[in-house]
Amino acid sequence: MKYARINLAQTNYSLMSPFRYRIIKDPDVEQLENIYNAYCVYKKFRSVMPIFPEEYTEPNNDVIGYYNNQAQLVAFSLIHRYNDKNAEAVQFAWDYADPELKLGFASLHNECALYKARGFDYLYLGGADEYKKQIDGFETLGPRT
Repeated sequence: MKYARINLAQTNYSLMSPFRYRIIKDPDVEQLENIYNAYCVYKKFRSVMPIFPEEYTEPNNDVIGYYNNQAQLVAFSLIHRYNDKNAEAVQFAWDYADPELKLGFASLHNECALYKARGFDYLYLGGADEYKKQIDGFETLGPRT
């Protein structure tokens, strides 16, 4: 498997409107788990890695909530900050109750803008899946030398 990251210096995405997202300081683990479960069912994943309750509240993790027009939480991203320059998009989950929100790429664009504004250099994405290549600043990581 090849791994990928976004070079945030090569992006120029805008932040979403403040009513569409926020960093959740005191996450409701049950609510997030319900969204994650709905996401896994919708995607028909044959096997999933659990998100442990402690991951939502770990001090170096950010939970970014995404909201519909009725101000209901419908999606989230779990981002791990390794240091003040490197972060990893660990998990995105969306309940897909309203697919017209098109939150998949919108959330990733928002996170690129957010972490770039916070002074980060890179947002790591895990596997270098084909769809991720559409994101500005996409880079495939090579071997260690």
